[in-house]
Amino acid sequence: MPDTSEQQYVIDALSARESWRMFRIISEFVDAIDTMGRIPRGVSIFGSARVAPGSPEYLLAETMGRGLVEAGLSVITGGGGVMEAGNKGATEAGGHSVGLNIELPFEQRPNPYANVRLSFRYFFVRKVVFVKYSVAYVVMPGGFGTLDELAEALTLIQTKRIRPFPVVLMGSEYWSGLVDWIKNTQMAANMISPEDLDYFRVMDDPAEVVRFIKQVVIL
Repeated sequence: MPDTSEQQYVIDALSARESWRMFRIISEFVDAIDTMGRIPRGVSIFGSARVAPGSPEYLLAETMGRGLVEAGLSVITGGGGVMEAGNKGATEAGGHSVGLNIELPFEQRPNPYANVRLSFRYFFVRKVVFVKYSVAYVVMPGGFGTLDELAEALTLIQTKRIRPFPVVLMGSEYWSGLVDWIKNTQMAANMISPEDLDYFRVMDDPAEVVRFIKQVVIL
């Protein structure tokens, strides 16, 4: 016969750890709300953490960050690569440059250009902060994480869980395949509606992106 008292002890211990985890989650929300509540309206820049300094994508994100600050907005990013570049442009322009870092065993670490930094253990807390404190998303070339943030925003807008805000895909060459698939496969199969295509725009010029965001967002 198994020792049921020992099994119950293990179950109780696991339950206790789960309960204490809630306090960590709450503390991450509290820290984020306290910090982000003092930051001017921000635009989140997403993209690959694998992009190297000096690459075309890096330089484009740097220009994007600088332009957003010059337009009176803050810049919010999530790490290195493209996002580091966005923070760099924002900091060098003298603006608020926010880095929302996620604790991972590789890739993610705070970049030196974020002058406001928050660290998260839980992805879902970080996602809430991105959505809550962003007036627009600029989505640059990236991988699964970038697609995840894009899909999250479009889903929340589509289901009317949040107010619509500008979602810009930067880089028509990079995103053309995805956009064609959305139109020719998803929409053709009635998985989305034609009006859902209005939830995002594809652009290449940082100045055009800034003008578009300023037209939609009342500063």
